[in-house]
Amino acid sequence: MTRTTWASLALGGLFGAFTAAVGYTAHYARATSYLSEDPKACINCHVMNEMYDGWSRSPHHARATCNDCHVPHASIFAKYYVKAEHGYRHSKLFTLQSFHVPIRANRASHDVVIGNCVRCHDEMTREIRHAGDVDCIRCHAAVAHGPTR
Repeated sequence: MTRTTWASLALGGLFGAFTAAVGYTAHYARATSYLSEDPKACINCHVMNEMYDGWSRSPHHARATCNDCHVPHASIFAKYYVKAEHGYRHSKLFTLQSFHVPIRANRASHDVVIGNCVRCHDEMTREIRHAGDVDCIRCHAAVAHGPTR
């Protein structure tokens, strides 16, 4: 065999191994479940159990799922872009064990949640929002996830 053939076989083997590792990881992490609207997808990672349990007992349980609050609703592209970004960031943090317990939203995620609070509660919050920059979560942190203990 020629050197080019060996290089092609080696490159093909590396690509195959990489593809198999990615496929196994996606299967193990139940990656396709994140494409759904099912809140149980969020508890694929044990670190989210407390948030899920709190949501199950919260006032929002009967009216909103995780996606209703945590992804934008402007377009399907925005929704799945944020889902992909969350998936990448969460998997990196969980793999490297570099996340805060309990898990916290970053600034961009926080802004999406506030936007969704306003989207659902626009009329009842209109006056207070005109008073300035409002952070719904500051005063209503337990509303969506409820007390967990």
